[in-house]
Amino acid sequence: MTQPPAPVRIPQEETLTGEAVALDVQPLGFFLRAVGLLIDVVASLAVLFLFLLVATYLIGAGTVSLDVLPILGIVVLVLVSVVLPTTIETVTRGRSLGKLVVGGRIVRADGGAAGFRQALLRALAGVLEIWLTVGAGAALVGAFTPRSQRLGDLLAGTYSERTRTQPLPPPAPGVPDVLADWARVADVDRLPVRLSSRISQFVRQAPDLLPGARARLAASLATEVAPHVAPLPAVDAETLLRGVAAVRRDREWRALQRRNEKVASLLAGTDDVLR
Repeated sequence: MTQPPAPVRIPQEETLTGEAVALDVQPLGFFLRAVGLLIDVVASLAVLFLFLLVATYLIGAGTVSLDVLPILGIVVLVLVSVVLPTTIETVTRGRSLGKLVVGGRIVRADGGAAGFRQALLRALAGVLEIWLTVGAGAALVGAFTPRSQRLGDLLAGTYSERTRTQPLPPPAPGVPDVLADWARVADVDRLPVRLSSRISQFVRQAPDLLPGARARLAASLATEVAPHVAPLPAVDAETLLRGVAAVRRDREWRALQRRNEKVASLLAGTDDVLR
């Protein structure tokens, strides 16, 4: 029995919230996470060094006895490795110094803001995978997880979300008003791939071109596209290109939707037969 074709989908990084809403988000990459972690570690070591300077001064002044030095050292290590990162991530909602620099933020797996529990679990796991293994544990786990999650992220149900994303492109222009009636009856063949790509690129970049170059390029592309269009509307070259691009895009989108609907119905029929 011939298997039905799989539906065509455009891959996206999506996060499903508790209300079953898909969010299009971008996780921070492994390299940027490593840079951010290195910055956080250096900042923590700087704080630890400051504590040591203060402790040395207090001991030298006779304010603190040498007998309490081991206890003081343990307290300082706990403060730097657990209390400080937990407090910072809780107060800033997942943005430590390193994450601010690389443009990241710790969020829950459903896209919500991380809280105290997540920050504490990440900090406790960080003692093992960052401090005791000199970062090797975090690097090893992060290299083999889809969102570059370290062990602390897996335990807390979090990941690092990219906050500096590229702006979305402007919406694709529709059929020009003057070609609305023509678009309903026009016969526009499937264009060669290179020609279709050049037309799409021209439509996006036309406002940035010099008037002379814009007119010449539009006329050249209109000459190439004319054999694929019937009837040929009596409009200028750029308007023709915008109309052809919009018609082909809309028709290919509708064809893709029909194919997905057909595949879904075939899969549903197959499930009924198997039952």
